[in-house]
Amino acid sequence: MFVVSDGTGETAATAVTAVMLQFQVEWDLRTFGDVRSESEIRRIAAEAEQAGAMIVFTVVDEEIASTMLGEAARRGVPAVDLLGPVLATVAGVLQARPRSQPGLLHAISDGYFRRIEAVEFAVRHDDGANVAGLVGADLVLAGISRSSKTPLSMYLAQRGYKVGNVPIVPGVPPPPELVELDPSKVFGLTIDPESILTVRQERVRSLGVPYSDYADMESVLVETRRARRIFQQYGWRVVDVSGRAVEENAARILQLMDAGRGPR
Repeated sequence: MFVVSDGTGETAATAVTAVMLQFQVEWDLRTFGDVRSESEIRRIAAEAEQAGAMIVFTVVDEEIASTMLGEAARRGVPAVDLLGPVLATVAGVLQARPRSQPGLLHAISDGYFRRIEAVEFAVRHDDGANVAGLVGADLVLAGISRSSKTPLSMYLAQRGYKVGNVPIVPGVPPPPELVELDPSKVFGLTIDPESILTVRQERVRSLGVPYSDYADMESVLVETRRARRIFQQYGWRVVDVSGRAVEENAARILQLMDAGRGPR
């Protein structure tokens, strides 16, 4: 099986593999990527004839696709155009011509893989884990427990940003790896004490353990004030997440990043 593409060939290779797994035969797959000239098409068709191969191709340029079909027919090589019939049908429905621009799917895939990498980064650097790796983050969130650090980190990661988050723990100074970062990369999250208390009390109830300082209003007030002092001490920008959806808070953080300035 020869796979020919004006991009990476991954789409056609996946389709061919899915088809060939339905047959109990031995077969080989050879992929030709970035094929965008008629001379390359003729060379590949000749190789397919010599190898007794079948060609499956994804080429968006109509002339190149036509050359592929013509060369294959002339040499008696079976050939399947995966994209042509679909492009033609969609063009008819939309009453529009396709851009015929190679590599668009590859560009989309690049964005997809960047998001996957960002999500993996956020998971590895959640809740103060692997603080030594925070130097590779696009931004870092700091805040007391239940201040929405993890949901915000994961949401921003799905947008392609490498995000770490670090808890501000009572009686424990922030880790050196955090305070040594460029202050413009760090955002301190604040939330009204009543909201924190409600969330913590629900957390304690779900765990079935007695109330402690963790779910005590006075303790929450002390933690909140201390966190604000730490944010101010290290020059971190502050985002109040009280009463807002994750999407709204993420948008605010990205605005501050773009502006390069914000409340401190």
